[in-house]
Amino acid sequence: MAGADWYQRDHPPDTQPEVKLDTTVPHIARIYDYWLGGKDNFAVDREAGQRAMDANPSLYQGVKGNRAFLARSVRFLAGEQGIRQFLDIGTGIPTANNTHEVAQSVAPECRVVYVDNDPIVLTHARALLTSTTAPTSYVDADARDTGRILGAAAQTLDLSQPVALMMIAVLHCIPDDSDPYGLVSGLLAALPAGSYLTISHPASDINTDVVPETLARLNAMMPDKLTFRSHAQVERFFAGLDLAEPGVVRIPEWRPDSDLDRINPAEVWGGVARKP
Repeated sequence: MAGADWYQRDHPPDTQPEVKLDTTVPHIARIYDYWLGGKDNFAVDREAGQRAMDANPSLYQGVKGNRAFLARSVRFLAGEQGIRQFLDIGTGIPTANNTHEVAQSVAPECRVVYVDNDPIVLTHARALLTSTTAPTSYVDADARDTGRILGAAAQTLDLSQPVALMMIAVLHCIPDDSDPYGLVSGLLAALPAGSYLTISHPASDINTDVVPETLARLNAMMPDKLTFRSHAQVERFFAGLDLAEPGVVRIPEWRPDSDLDRINPAEVWGGVARKP
């Protein structure tokens, strides 16, 4: 069943979820959209994003570097590792090189499930699901609602077969008191051996002269606070997994395609690992 058909089946036109937007508080998905030069954001998102960029002018380049890491990791998984199923949590507002576009350019049969909880992402998802070559669906859920995520994902993915769990720039939205490590391990526990985990995560221990102020400016405006983490803390998410080379590194150093990739200033840790 095509992705668009799946969406219409579960959300026929007269019962599609009502999109409710709160334009008085910033949302990280819309701030990222602003940094990427998109138009799906509000004044409050632009204000928060600009304040952070004033503290760290290279931030927008780092965000683009994060998208490039997503594309490289998906090509690695679909091309070199033969993965044909992707569960992308915290996808954000669609831009160029979405997971399904990259994966299906390598293998058109790749199935993809996106998860996000921002209403603007939901509106884009309705259009997104019409441009796929294999079943592709969207789950409106918080990243912490693992039961809902897995239950909905199972309608599109075969969870008895390997899945690439993509957590690109999302875990910093999960505070320590919400047990982000338990969240990741719980999702992985539902996936079979041969599955993969891909993470990118803003760093607390790179460029420490500007990163703390960047975080402080974002958290001063956001109701849901962000948590940047150190290399050791990010590496802990991969405990018990087999890390692909070069391990957990700054994302421009993870299998760069070009010198342009290598010189990206992203203050973000990232890695890809296989569940044995």
